[in-house]
Amino acid sequence: MYDKKVVERAIAAHVEMYGTQPTAVSYAPGRIEVVGNHTDYNAGTVLSAAINMGHCFCISKSDQSGVSLTAGDLKETTTFDPSTDEILPKSVQWANYVKGVFFYLRDYGVELEGVNCTFLGSIPMGAGLSSSAALEVATAFAILEYTGKTVDKKEIGKLCQKSENIFAGCNCGLLDQFSSIFGVHHGLIHSDFRTLETTSVKLSDNVVFLMINPHIKHALADSPYNARRESCERAARELNELLDHPVEALRDVSWEEFEANKDKIDPEAAQRATHVIGEITRVEEGVKLLAENKVEAFGQFLFDSHETSRTAFENSCPELDIVVEAAREAGALGARLSGGGWGGSAVALVYADQAEAICEKILTLCKQKGLEPTAEIIIPSAGATVIK
Repeated sequence: MYDKKVVERAIAAHVEMYGTQPTAVSYAPGRIEVVGNHTDYNAGTVLSAAINMGHCFCISKSDQSGVSLTAGDLKETTTFDPSTDEILPKSVQWANYVKGVFFYLRDYGVELEGVNCTFLGSIPMGAGLSSSAALEVATAFAILEYTGKTVDKKEIGKLCQKSENIFAGCNCGLLDQFSSIFGVHHGLIHSDFRTLETTSVKLSDNVVFLMINPHIKHALADSPYNARRESCERAARELNELLDHPVEALRDVSWEEFEANKDKIDPEAAQRATHVIGEITRVEEGVKLLAENKVEAFGQFLFDSHETSRTAFENSCPELDIVVEAAREAGALGARLSGGGWGGSAVALVYADQAEAICEKILTLCKQKGLEPTAEIIIPSAGATVIK
């Protein structure tokens, strides 16, 4: 399932700009992170879901050299030459995600120029729903379809991640790209970022997610994201000196081992690791709870996750805290910030037959606190696909 309205709008924008139907059209969804915050770059595990919003990318042949790229929503166009390293300068910020994918596909023998491209999406920018990864993945799928080339999906995820790391300046893990690629309808994605294996986890039909967006600017490249990553790496190095087995990443430290040794390492690194190791533990226990259909116990994990985001990792913000508390008061099974943090959105788990009523109550409670959030019911959706 994909957002057909977005695809129709993207194709129409491409025809309006370039006067011809696109030859290749792809679509990639955004994602919600359900449990497993900041665990991907710590070789951990995550439960996430692709969502029913995403980006569409269109390509057609051009009689000019290079690449002409149009952002359909912004109605802005830029050009670049993907065949030379001159692609690297980052003067047009929104184009960097696309340029990086063109650039790194060359490592897989995929080169393309002399084309017109258009992209357009339905993911609110800055909402923490991974609009950048959706754009990167959609770009890669469209280029591969246009050129008739094939690249393993995990490799697509990695090259899109590299594009975000180098071209956009955010040292993110693979969660966003993998969620966009491997999404499943009404299910969660259990991703292991050590083995890069993904499995689907059935989600009970009687629960759905709410996405509550307090409209706080969210840009990981401008946040303390990279500093938090450095703290996690420091914690792993110091714990490696204390434990009697190798610690390559925080994934290698059990909760019991951490509790016994946290006072022996750098205090700030220990504080950050409290959240990450707790999250990895919650993911693995959460998979077991969902297999037993214990959704209320699973929902409590979302509340627990937000609490350590707030106190240990400090990647929440007052607005997200208000949303989560409103969700608790409104009767949600669980709620937490979703994604990198420092803005973005919160996700809440609710029974499907209560979704609309709880959603309205959350909005009312937030407005009483001075926020003007928006909310949508989120349908876990299938991953990226080629439309034509």
